[in-house]
Amino acid sequence: MKLHREDKKYTYSDYLTWPDYERWEIYEGVPSLQSAPTWQHQAIARELLTQFNVFLKGNSCQVFAAPFDLRLPEGNQKDEETTFVVQPDLVVICDKKGLRGTGYYGTPALIIEISSPATARNDKVLKFNRYERAGVREYWIVEPEGKFISVFTLQENGRFGRPEVYTEESKVRVTVFPELVVDLGLVFEGM
Repeated sequence: MKLHREDKKYTYSDYLTWPDYERWEIYEGVPSLQSAPTWQHQAIARELLTQFNVFLKGNSCQVFAAPFDLRLPEGNQKDEETTFVVQPDLVVICDKKGLRGTGYYGTPALIIEISSPATARNDKVLKFNRYERAGVREYWIVEPEGKFISVFTLQENGRFGRPEVYTEESKVRVTVFPELVVDLGLVFEGM
C-alpha cells in the first residue's frame, strides 16, 4: 500500500487509519514503513528491557518497548496533528499524563534505539535531531554489529554532548537514574 504523496504532510491522525499489521513511523510528515527486526535486535531489546524494568519496579517511571507510538509535538501541535511519530525500541516515561492509547504524547526521559544498516540514518540523524530538539535527557544508540553503545546526554545548552561510548565489556551508569548500572556483557551475550 503506497501512502506517501509528495504534496502531503502526514499526521498521527492519518497514521491511525493505516493498517495495524504494518509498522510505520512518520518523520516531519513523511511516512516510513518499518521492517521486522533481527533476532539479535530482539535479544538486545529483551535484555535492556529486563534490566530497566527490574530497576524501575516501584518507581514512578516506566519503560516501554516497541511497538509503542511516541508522538513528539512541535510547538503547540495537538496529539492528532503531530507529524513526528516513531517507534523507539525502548522508551522511559516519567510523566504519565502523556500516556494515551497506543503510546505517549510528549517528551520521554530516555530513549534507546537499536540501530541496523537499514535504520542507521534515521537513528543517527532524523531521530537524533528531533530527540535533541524535544529535550530528551538521554539517548542511546546501540550498534549490534560492533557490540557497542553510544550514550548522548542533554547538556544545559539544550544540545546532546559528545557521546560516551561503551563496549560489550562495560557497565553503563544511566545518567537519568544514577543508581542504575546496565551490564553490557548481558546485553550482548550470545551475539
